[in-house]
Amino acid sequence: MTHDMLKKLGLVLLVGMLAAGLVGCQDEPGPAEKAGQEIDNAMDDAGEGVEEMGESIQDSVQGN
Repeated sequence: MTHDMLKKLGLVLLVGMLAAGLVGCQDEPGPAEKAGQEIDNAMDDAGEGVEEMGESIQDSVQGN
């Protein structure tokens, strides 16, 4: 293959990948993404609860 043909092939592949990426974008999240977001939120809430519990334990230890 010549250098010009390789350039054209690369450009066609790049445009195809960009087009596929745009098609893959959705306006609304699907059920798996919604479930993942709910899990993330639950983990954040649990982490905050553990952090608050740790602060409470530190406060009670410092008070003694």
